Amino acid sequence: MKRKQKQRITKFIAFVLAILSMITPCLTAIAFAKGNMNVHVSSMAVSLLSSQTKKLPIYCVDTKGQKKVSLTFDAAWGDEDAEEILATLSKYEVKATFFMVGDWVRKYPELVKKLSEAGHDVANHSNKHPHVNNMNKEAIKKDIMDAHETIKAVTGKECNLYRPPYGEYNNTVLEAAQECNYHTIQWDVDSIDWKGYDAPTIVNKVVNHKHLGDGSIILLHNGAKHTAEALPQIIEGLRSKGYEIVPISELIYKENYLLDHEGRQYQK
Repeated sequence: MKRKQKQRITKFIAFVLAILSMITPCLTAIAFAKGNMNVHVSSMAVSLLSSQTKKLPIYCVDTKGQKKVSLTFDAAWGDEDAEEILATLSKYEVKATFFMVGDWVRKYPELVKKLSEAGHDVANHSNKHPHVNNMNKEAIKKDIMDAHETIKAVTGKECNLYRPPYGEYNNTVLEAAQECNYHTIQWDVDSIDWKGYDAPTIVNKVVNHKHLGDGSIILLHNGAKHTAEALPQIIEGLRSKGYEIVPISELIYKENYLLDHEGRQYQK
């Protein structure tokens, strides 16, 4: 009996492997037809399963060969360097995206109005900077919309770009943002400026980042120790590499798009 059982098991495994060998090319063709050129055949089954269960925010964008990147600033604490950052952006004629916490907006309404009037993206970074992964959907939506209404009251503008606090997200967070008509934005180039690195280190971490490329989204912070000092060299360094710096609103696709397994956005 044991020998027969082994034979049956061996035949079953062979059958399963044969089926997989037949459907893998089909799955591959489907993925490529949808424009997702980054999916590897060897991980196709895993990628398909994870795409059904785990949602992703936008980390970067396929700009179809255009050398465009975005500078984004998270604004949650302090305004010490904000005027210097705005002056530098104005000097270089760069438009950036500011993800603002509701509390920060209420504390510095004139500053928020100034950056909005200068043509920078006003974006949502939550109302109270909570750990959203620990919240239910309705609580997340309330937090997003409380910040939304605060920013609108100061700037007169409707936000549709959201960055979760601490970079935290799960399916509930992403669904909540979508139901509030928001695109959730992460980043693929992190300056790590909040650690207090000196300006040359911050510049190097951005301009020579291994992931820097067409469609990159760069994370900076206002209120960090040396970000304002590093900003001119960051802009010059990016431009020396041929990059045009645009706000997120001009980088991402608003509709008819796909995300690959790395969070890169493609237009359908």
